[in-house]
Formats: sequence, structure tokens, C-alpha cells
Amino acid sequence: MRIVIFVPKDVHSLEIAGLMDVFAEANARVGKAFYEAAIVAERDGAIRCASGLTVLPDYAFDAYTIAPDTLLVAGSVGVPHRSGEQVLDWLVTVAAQARRYGSVCTGAFVLGDAGLLKGRRVTTHWQFASLLAERFPEALVESDRLFIRDGAMITSAGSSALIDLGLSLVEEDLGRETALYVARRLVVFLKRPGDQSQFSVHLAAQAIDCSRLHNVQQYVLNHPAADLAVTALAKIAAMSARNFTRVFSQEVGISPSDYVELTRIDVARFLLEGSRLSLASIAERSGFGSARAMRRAFVSHVGVTPSDYRDRFQTSGDGARVSLAENG
Repeated sequence: MRIVIFVPKDVHSLEIAGLMDVFAEANARVGKAFYEAAIVAERDGAIRCASGLTVLPDYAFDAYTIAPDTLLVAGSVGVPHRSGEQVLDWLVTVAAQARRYGSVCTGAFVLGDAGLLKGRRVTTHWQFASLLAERFPEALVESDRLFIRDGAMITSAGSSALIDLGLSLVEEDLGRETALYVARRLVVFLKRPGDQSQFSVHLAAQAIDCSRLHNVQQYVLNHPAADLAVTALAKIAAMSARNFTRVFSQEVGISPSDYVELTRIDVARFLLEGSRLSLASIAERSGFGSARAMRRAFVSHVGVTPSDYRDRFQTSGDGARVSLAENG
């Protein structure tokens, strides 16, 4: 099965190596060269990745004339420079010939430049999602997804999400057993579903670490089971409830109530992954109050029930991880 990985200027080296490793491990599992992956660039000769790593592509774009089964466009560090029209025309032609095509991280911008995102549900690195939506308004950008499959197109979030994308392709081609083998070999113990959130609410909040709202955010994280109504949080910020809601929504990008619920989900996820506590205990510690309320929140925001989440992501459940949550 022929796989083409197109690499733009300033390509992120992980996005080449990660995809190649997924397909190589799948080949090792089935005992034959099921995948034949080729790296294609804009021109002949070695290219220098943004990290400084030098890579020698297999082909320049105009020298690759075989219709592949799969075309994937890697991303660069930041938004890729616009490719030349000949390159973009080539991408359109190859995408039409391929059974499936897509991008990793900011490679979605390259697909957009080629006119391939119109009317498609797509994702990219959360940091550049709003820019992608602005630049390509006919695309349906979903910023909080690891990867999205829309017909023949598949797009993924930041660089590490390429592993999840690659594993999904391996499972489609060679079955779940082979995909799980590859996941174990790459020390990715369980595959994450595409609708999993690509970043923690606390990771996103780090962007406003110096904000006057930082103390409120830390209080929410450290006291998920406390009274976190808007009036209580506004007192911590020394603001009126109305002004607090307005300022918080502007600076954080979501309402205080949504932030509280997403934080409680994060705390619950932490406990589901690293402890053997009952669902009722986790719901109480994370501030949901009941397992039923926690279940509703998980289905709404994570796309799976707490029980399903634990089945997919639970680690050994050592005491160290639980104590971290208890001390928070």
C-alpha cells in the first residue's frame, strides 16, 4: 500500500519520523512490506527540518507519478509558507487519485491553499485553529479534536496526534490487533479516539498565566469540589459577578461555568486514569456530586462515559498519582 508523505518547508521532523515509525512497526507485525511510504518534497535534495535535522526525500513532487493509496501532508513549525501553484495543483491531482488523504497539524493550511478543505470538517493544532478558520472560511474547523475523518479526508491536531491518526489508519487497513501492537511498540499504551480533547483546559489556561484571573483558575483546579458558582469565584477575583463573567469569558475564551465543568472533567479523568476509586468517589472528589452528573458531562464533552474512558486509559493505578489529586 503506497503512502505519500508530503513535507513543506520548515517541516516538523517528528511528523515525518512518527508516521514512518507507525507504518514500519505495522510492517514488522505482519511480516511484510504492506506499507510502502515515500517522502515527497517540493524539490530534489536534502531538506533541513525546523529542528535542524536533515532529511533526504525520496522524490521531488514532479518526479512522483504513481497514484498512492494515501496522501498525508506534514506540518511545519508554525504556519507553512504557501507552496507554489504547481505543487498545489499536484496535491489536488494526487488527492483525487488517492483512496484517502489528509494532513498532520499545520499541514491543514497546505490543503487549504490547494482548495481541499471546502465544506470539510477538519482540525489542526489548537493554537492555529482560529487562524485556519479565518483563512479558509469554507472549512468546518473543530479546534478541540485529536483527529477528524470526513469522508476520504483525515486531519489531525498537534504533532503527537499523528500517532493517533496513524494508528487509526493501521486499524482500518490491518485490524485492531495490529494497531494495538504498534501502539504498544511505540509505548502508546492505548489508542485515543479522534473526538478526544486535544488539550487540557489547564494547558490552555497557561497562556494567561499572568492574568488577574490566574488565582481564580488555580482555586478551581485545587478545589474542584468546592462552591464554584460565579458569585463565589467573583469574590476571589474581587469583582462583581457581572464584570467577572464578562472579563473571564473575554480572557479565557469560555464562560466561568464551562471552565469549572471542564476542570472537573480533567480532575475526574486524572482519577479515572490513575486510581481504582469508584465512580461515585471520583464524582464526589471532582465536584460533580454524583456519578450520574459526571456521566452526563463526560458524554457531552469527552464523547464517552467515565467507565469507557477508564477502560481505555487506566494505568497501573499506583498510589503516587492518587496522592497528587488528593493534595490538589
